Amino acid sequence: MSFIAWIIVACEIGFWLVIAAGLITRYIFNRKRIGLFFLALTPVLDLFLLIVTASDLYNGATATQVHALAAIYLGVSIAFGKSMIRWADERFVYYIKKQGTKPARRSGMAYAKHSLKGSLQHVLAFIIGGAFLYLMIYWIDDPDRTQSLSDMLKLWLLILGIDFVLSISYFIWPKPAKTK
Repeated sequence: MSFIAWIIVACEIGFWLVIAAGLITRYIFNRKRIGLFFLALTPVLDLFLLIVTASDLYNGATATQVHALAAIYLGVSIAFGKSMIRWADERFVYYIKKQGTKPARRSGMAYAKHSLKGSLQHVLAFIIGGAFLYLMIYWIDDPDRTQSLSDMLKLWLLILGIDFVLSISYFIWPKPAKTK
């Protein structure tokens, strides 16, 4: 595995460690400001990943799928970060603190709307990550060195289309509620 791949793995682990530290500090130790500080560190990890990836390419590396994944990770982290933190927050309060209401399982139109909201976040992630992919392609200005970035951009666009088709399908064929 390449250096950039390890940085992506480290940033993902760091993301969840920072979230856990924020939630533990916030709810176990009742230190809301310090907890918020930890939660606010998540974009710092994204910035670090962007700097390392750009430096690697600037120093002459041929772009690989891993470099493309760094841009995708950045887009997804920015677009979905707040909702991932909210998801973790709700579950932490219910399962660890034994407070609040149990996070509900969605079905029917609620599930369809939630899925469409996720698809719209995916569009935002694509815009952000795609912009970074395009900027790296433009910056390097060598189609031989950036072919994998272009290929990943096309693949991501296909995946985004599939995501939308699936989300729309839930409006036509709603997800049934689980029966006990």
